[in-house]
This record gives sequence, structure tokens and C-alpha cells, in this order.
Amino acid sequence: MLRPFVFMGASHVTAIALTFATPLVLAAVSRACNSIRLQDAIRLTLAAVVAINWIAWMLLLYFKGWFNIGNEIPLNLCDWATVATFVALVWPTQKSFELAYFWGLCGTLQALLTPDCVYDFPDAQFTLFFVYHGGIIVSVLYLTLGMKMRPVPMSFPRVIAWTLLYGVVAGAADWQLGTDYGFLRSKPDHLTLLSYLSPWPYYLPELLLVAIAFMAVCYLPFFISDMIARSGSRHGASSART
Repeated sequence: MLRPFVFMGASHVTAIALTFATPLVLAAVSRACNSIRLQDAIRLTLAAVVAINWIAWMLLLYFKGWFNIGNEIPLNLCDWATVATFVALVWPTQKSFELAYFWGLCGTLQALLTPDCVYDFPDAQFTLFFVYHGGIIVSVLYLTLGMKMRPVPMSFPRVIAWTLLYGVVAGAADWQLGTDYGFLRSKPDHLTLLSYLSPWPYYLPELLLVAIAFMAVCYLPFFISDMIARSGSRHGASSART
């Protein structure tokens, strides 16, 4: 008998814990072995998991009879984050990584914490949902911790520009098709961060400000690290002169 999904129940908490534990283990193994071949194998395996699970998710929607104009077009932010993550795993460049990093941690993480699930584990929707969203987070954290990739100050304007582009594309589709991609026309029925924002349309500019604030939080560890490094460099230079 299928059990209804329990928010922050044992299955939900376990899925979140595995999402953050997995990249820590992968990064530790990768850095301990210090093997480019192993890094490539992990990257490409994660890319395959992300791509295959996304296809499986769309097939689930189809066979469950949930496939409709509101979800059959890849115009949810998680769809774009999936593409960005796949590209970052296969071609790990600065620009591909930073987009996956911020969209994954600022966007997909919200879906992981406040999932739109009907049934609990081991239902297929639960499993695919958490592998889908968790896989993106595992991937960006592995690239960060295992391959030492990181965002830079210029990442902010680039990612904000891409996010605004997403909003324009999704908003145009919503206007033409009567859909609600990106939740640009209404808030989701289940509890999410949007539940605490103002009514439509006032939450749209609020959402952009929240996204920028989340980006700042995700960048904070690197900002602190840079400040410490610069302070150490200045201290070292001062000691050398004396």
C-alpha cells in the first residue's frame, strides 16, 4: 500500500542527508586518489545519472497520465538546471560550472527541501524526484569539493543575466500557453518559499531579490576564503619587508 509523502519524515530527511553525504564521499575519494581518470569517471557517471533520470522522470509523467502542456516542455528552472549541470559535468568550464552551481544550490535545493511529492518511498515518483533534484546538487558539490571549481565575482552578473533570460522565455510561454512554468503566474499548491512572499504579481520582484540573496549566501564561503588569503598575503608581505 502506498504511503502518502510526509514532509521532513524519515524518507525525506534520509534523501536530503544522502544528497549531501554523497558528494563528500566522492570528493574525498577523488582527492585522495588524485587521479584524473577517476575524476573523469565520476563526472561522466554523474552526467549519465542526471540525463537518464531526467528522461525517466518524463516517462513517469507520461505513463502516470500526468503529462500535459504544463510540464511536457522543459521550461521549469530545474529543467534548465539539469542541462547546465550536464554540460558542466561533460565540459567543466568556469561559465558552465557557475551556472550549474547557483541554479542548483539556489533553485533546485528549494525543490529538494519542499518537494512536490504525492507518495513516500519506495514509490517511483519519490525515488525519481529525489534522484533528479538530488543528482544536480550532488554534481555541483562534487565539482566544487572534488575538482576545486568555484564561482568568481563575475559569476553574479552572468548568472543573473541567464536567470532573467529564463524568466523571459518561461514568461512568454506562460503567456502564450496559459501555463505556469517557473511559477511566474501563481504560487505552487504545496508549501514552498513562495508561500511566504507577497501575492502575485508582487512576489516576482521579491523572488529576484531572494535569488540574489541566496546567491550571496552560496558565494560567502569563497568570499571569506579570499579575504583570509588576502589577509595572509598582506601579513606575509609586511613580515618580509620588516
